[in-house]
Amino acid sequence: MLCLCLYLPVDISERIELQYFESDSLPVQLKSLFKLSLFLPSQEFDSYRKWRKKIVKAGDKDLDGQLDFEEFVHYLRDHEKKLRLVFKSLDKKNDGHIDSQEIMQSLRDLGVHISEEQAEKILKSMDKNGKMTIDWNEWRDYHLLHPADNIPEIILYWKHSTIFDVGESMMVPDEFTAEEKKMGMLWRHLVAGGGAGAVSRTCTAPLDRLKVLMQVHASRSNTMGITGGFAQMIREGGLRSLWRGNGINVLKIAPESAIKFMAYEQIKRLIGSNQETLGILERLVAGSLAGAIAQSSIYPMEVLKTRLALGRTGQYSGIMDCAKHIFKKEGLTAFYKGYIPNMLGIIPYAGIDLAVYETLKNSWLQRFATDSADPGVFVLLACGTMSSTCGQLASYPLALVRTRMQAQAATQEGSPQMTMTGLFRHIVRTEGAIGLYRGLAPNFMKVIPAVSISYVVYENLKITLGVQSR
Repeated sequence: MLCLCLYLPVDISERIELQYFESDSLPVQLKSLFKLSLFLPSQEFDSYRKWRKKIVKAGDKDLDGQLDFEEFVHYLRDHEKKLRLVFKSLDKKNDGHIDSQEIMQSLRDLGVHISEEQAEKILKSMDKNGKMTIDWNEWRDYHLLHPADNIPEIILYWKHSTIFDVGESMMVPDEFTAEEKKMGMLWRHLVAGGGAGAVSRTCTAPLDRLKVLMQVHASRSNTMGITGGFAQMIREGGLRSLWRGNGINVLKIAPESAIKFMAYEQIKRLIGSNQETLGILERLVAGSLAGAIAQSSIYPMEVLKTRLALGRTGQYSGIMDCAKHIFKKEGLTAFYKGYIPNMLGIIPYAGIDLAVYETLKNSWLQRFATDSADPGVFVLLACGTMSSTCGQLASYPLALVRTRMQAQAATQEGSPQMTMTGLFRHIVRTEGAIGLYRGLAPNFMKVIPAVSISYVVYENLKITLGVQSR
């Protein structure tokens, strides 16, 4: 028996075999004659499965949901013609080869600026003979089983599978090229991220409310634990009380994300970088400033979230009632209590988060990666979880002081309001340094479920919205 197999241009020792198609019209004894298989690295399974569906859809002439041998050959011929047209358009010198300068120029024409080193990484992934130029055969072999058939799609294929960084921390926004913005990628990613955040926050809301209660009420004399805190909330207001304050927490996702991304783009222009994507230090500065602008814009919603989470059953009828109550009793300035420690916490959180993320990711790449600069989604999720945890640990005392300042008027009626430095001194004097970390346990407990839920929902929403994986 003859089995036709195609090998994708990836270098990895462990591969799995996936049946690509099998012609049902043939006798059982002859099926293996026209069986086409792909040998894939296991971590790339999801991406190649999407490519398979797109290829089948493009070549399925009789609409039976599969490709027979004739349909597949016809698809390859058509696809090869399109790839040749793209190759000719990239071959600016008309010498039958594509070099790094031609790749840089083609990307630049679409608003994507990369270094020569990055262009050489793209070439290296396709180059079979080590000449650092690509001829037609190398180009065809590399792209033949990927459904991209125009320059923008092929560039996105290079970007998401070869050299460009993927998912960053929440504090520093992700990068979007001019071409991706034209295609609506930015707003579709924002919608997908907002939906994922809403589901994730709702699922972990009980832990978030417990964290706020422990930050404000826990002390040496009132040793509120996790089980005791949950029991107290249920006893006071029933199961529904576990989600008190979650509504405003979900509502602030959309304006905060939109403002942060818009501010980030404007700050990039002010920095004066002519690169489409920024370096690490520039990203830290731009991301921190964008985060500060976004937080300043939605900060009253943060105060409302804290007050609602601390509220007793029946104290407020809703978000607007809580806002009216605060404004009537405390004035407009009450909506910005704790603003200074909140702003001060952005720099250490963003800096440590981004630094740890890049360090962990680059360490993994140096130790385990060979020809690819894409570590895979699970490695990136692990790096993001660790970096976020380190960032939160460094900025947590400021977050606790912020929460207490937001809650002072509601929990200590008639008592003088303490300043940020006064609160720090009071906490250290009465509770010790450990007092600055009250509520840390439920805060860390929600990290892994929050990341996991966000990822699952985000990936499903991206499929629904037609966004390619980043």
